[in-house]
Amino acid sequence: MPSNKLLLFLLVVFLLPLTLTACGSGDATESPSEETQAAASEVTESLDPEITVDPSGQTVAFWHVWGSGLKSEVLQSVVDEFNVSNEWGIIVESLYKGRYSDLESAMNEAIRTGEVPTSLVGYSNVLANWYMVDIVVNFNDFIYNPVYGLSDEELESMYDGTFNGAVTTNGERAGWPISQSANVMFYNVTWAQELGFDSPPSNAAEFKEQACAASAANDADGDPDNDGTGGLVMYAITPNVMSFIYAFGGNVLNDAGDGYDFTGQDVVDVALYLKDLQDSGCTLTTESYPNPEFASRKALFVMSSTTDLPFQLDAFEDAGNSDEWTLFPFLGPNGNMAVIAFGQYVAIVSTTPEQDLASWLFIKYLTSPEVQAQWSQASAYFPTQSSTVPLLADYSANNPIWALGLDLAQYGNSEPALASWTSVRSVIQDAFFTIMAAETEEEVLTILEELNITAAELVAELQ
Repeated sequence: MPSNKLLLFLLVVFLLPLTLTACGSGDATESPSEETQAAASEVTESLDPEITVDPSGQTVAFWHVWGSGLKSEVLQSVVDEFNVSNEWGIIVESLYKGRYSDLESAMNEAIRTGEVPTSLVGYSNVLANWYMVDIVVNFNDFIYNPVYGLSDEELESMYDGTFNGAVTTNGERAGWPISQSANVMFYNVTWAQELGFDSPPSNAAEFKEQACAASAANDADGDPDNDGTGGLVMYAITPNVMSFIYAFGGNVLNDAGDGYDFTGQDVVDVALYLKDLQDSGCTLTTESYPNPEFASRKALFVMSSTTDLPFQLDAFEDAGNSDEWTLFPFLGPNGNMAVIAFGQYVAIVSTTPEQDLASWLFIKYLTSPEVQAQWSQASAYFPTQSSTVPLLADYSANNPIWALGLDLAQYGNSEPALASWTSVRSVIQDAFFTIMAAETEEEVLTILEELNITAAELVAELQ
C-alpha cells in the first residue's frame, strides 16, 4: 500500500475508538487489540476438551478477488457445498471486492467504519500490516488446535514456500495459503538443442553460456530484425531479483529478521551477475510482456509467473511455432535451485471467538485436498500441499506445462512477510533498474548501500 494510505490507516487504527462489527452478524465487539487477546485466549482454552468455543450458526463474510469466469463459479460452488454440508450450520457469504488493491482499500474503509468482514484474501505483507495492529488473528491458534486443527501429516504435506509465507518474525501467522503460483524460467528446448545444448543449464555459469550462445546466433543469422535479441529477457523487477537471490543462497532480511540487508555478498553477487549478463550482450528488453519474443526465438529464456502459462501457449499458437519449451527454476553458482512462491493467502479478521473459529473451519475446508484439487483446475493455481497432487493426475496429464510448474513448487521461497515489504519491494526494483545502467562495480555497491538506507527509513516509518 502506498505510504500515504498506510499513514492514514495507522492514524485511523491508533486514534479512532474502533468497534469492530462482523458483516452480517450485527454483534458489536471490543477494540481490535482487546478482542484479539480475547479470541486467542478462547481458542487456547479450547485445547481443554471441557472448554470449547461453539461456532454453530455463525455467518462468515468472505471477501475475495475472483469475480468472473470459472474461478468465480467454482469458488461459489465450494461455498455452497460447505454451507449445506458443514455440521455446525455455518453460512459463508462469498463477496467479490474487485482487485487486490480494491479489496485492500475496502478493508481499510471497513476498519474505519467498523463494518469488517470475518475473513478475506490478501497479499502476505498486507496481512502482516493488519496483524501488526491486531486486525487479523494468528493462525497458529487454529492449525495447531488438537480439536479443530491440522494433523501432523497434513502439516508435513505443506510446501515450504507457502507454509513459511505470511509468518511474522515472531513465528506468528497473519495468513494461511489457499493456493500458489510460482516465478520460474521459461526455456526453449528445441532451439537450445539446435544451438548444441542437450539439456537445460544446471548452474548460473551454464545459464550465461546458453544465453550468450542464443544472442550470438541471432546476431549472426543474417536477419537484421532479430539482432540484439536471443538471450534472457532482462526485467529487473523484484520477484525476478528475489528469485536469483534465493538461488544464490542469499536473503534480504537482516539477522534479526525485522529489517533488510542488501549488502550481503550473495545479493552483491546477484547484482553483478545480472549486470554481467547484460554487459556481455546476452540479454534483451521488451516493451511489454515478452510472450511474442519467446515464441519467435528472440529469447531463449524468460522470467515469468506460472499464471502467464495460458498466454505463452497462445503466443506459440499465434506464431505457428511448434518448438518444445519447458520450465525450470532459477539457478545459483553451485546449482542451487529456487523459485518465488506467490501464495494466495486468506486472513481471519478478529471479531468474536465464535466467528473466528467458524472462519477457520471454512478455510480448513477450502484448503482440504479434495477442494483444493477443484480450485487448482479452475484457477490454474498450484495446491499448497503435496497430498493434493495425486488428485490432479488427470489434469496434470492433460496440461503438461502446468504439471512442470507444479514440480517446481518444492523449490518455492516466499517473499518477506513484513508490513514494510510493500514499500521496500518497490525500491528494490528501482535500485536494480539503476544497477543495470551502472558503469562500474563501485557504483553497483553504492546503489546497494543506498538501498539499505532507504529500506531502513521505510521500516522506521512503520515503527
